[in-house]
Amino acid sequence: MFDLKILKRAVEQIAEEKGIDAAKILEAIESSIAAAYKKEYGQRGEIVKSKFDMKTGALKFWQVKTVVDETTVRIVEEGEEEEAAAQEAAKPMEGAEGEAVLPRYNSDRHLFLEEAKKIKNDAKVGDELEFPLETHEDFGRIAAQTAKQVILQRLREAERDSVLAEFKSKEGDIVSGLVQRFDRGNVYIDLGRTTGVMFYNESIPGEHYRPGERMRFFVVAVQADTKMPGIILSRAHPKFVSKLFALEVPEINDGVIEIKFIAREPGSRTKIAVVSKAEGVDPVGSCVGQRGTRVMAVSNELGQEKLDIVEYSEDPAKFIASALSPAKVNSVEISARREARVYIPEDQLSLAIGKGGQNVRLAAKLTGWKIDVRSASKPEDAQEGGVAESAPTEAAGTETPKAEEQK
Repeated sequence: MFDLKILKRAVEQIAEEKGIDAAKILEAIESSIAAAYKKEYGQRGEIVKSKFDMKTGALKFWQVKTVVDETTVRIVEEGEEEEAAAQEAAKPMEGAEGEAVLPRYNSDRHLFLEEAKKIKNDAKVGDELEFPLETHEDFGRIAAQTAKQVILQRLREAERDSVLAEFKSKEGDIVSGLVQRFDRGNVYIDLGRTTGVMFYNESIPGEHYRPGERMRFFVVAVQADTKMPGIILSRAHPKFVSKLFALEVPEINDGVIEIKFIAREPGSRTKIAVVSKAEGVDPVGSCVGQRGTRVMAVSNELGQEKLDIVEYSEDPAKFIASALSPAKVNSVEISARREARVYIPEDQLSLAIGKGGQNVRLAAKLTGWKIDVRSASKPEDAQEGGVAESAPTEAAGTETPKAEEQK
């Protein structure tokens, strides 16, 4: 008989340290003891289960057999390898031409319907019958090692599932972590219960990371097909910016202001289109904050990345003019092919185009329109770097600019 106080204390301690449900820990212990029992006293093909009585501390064992008939199993002829039969009994195989082959009959885990009805009158094919086994609490070294391996495996699986569930709910959100190590350009982040990875192309160009430094990261995805949950992190993702603004601007978090679209060149510049859903609320002013405190907080987190906040408009001409901020626009000509020619004062041309054409390029990405910047005094002359093709816009939410939205 087991000491319930010690068992409960151990279960509670593991549950607290690993963040695992206590019931799953007890289930792992029961599975490990059943594996040890089968190793020491059972047959290879048997299905053995165990159960703790948490009131008395007693341990019970039983064997499980599945009710079958001639249509659900095939009989093993004498002379066939019993070991192969035991291994294959519980799973269908594929025949030579791909057809399903019935599992082999194994007396250790199968029971024919006729025999089952002698035990249970209403038994039917597919039912599982339980047969009590003699209780043993003494196990040999090999059986004890088997139990240890089973419980460690089950605990790893339970911890992995717990971490997966926790971070799955954080997918698309911001987490905080410590820079742990570097490997082939990738940065590994200590997130507490697990480690996340920020691939080289998800980091901000020019940004340096120091081991032990605490930083914020955007959870891009949680992959479950690895030994431990693969937490994919990013600081270059456009939505990282929108989530940072949501932390700094209560109006965004409350839904009063919406970030419609984002166009970003990480480490250099980002343009954000915002719109107010409440009359009298200035979306740009709210995001900038008093004396620029809100936008500065986000910029500091991004390594002084420049942030242009513009007001979204259903009128494409007005939206395109705003997107070219901080340059002033004289007029915008809209064509049917989602192309816009924008006329700028001569002294504002370099500001509208930006270094290397960055400003007009981001404006085109933000609006989803091809933009051709021209001088208001020389409208026939094309400007070097003044034409930017529209590209897939980085939507802040689930929306992207569509033709019908911009009519």
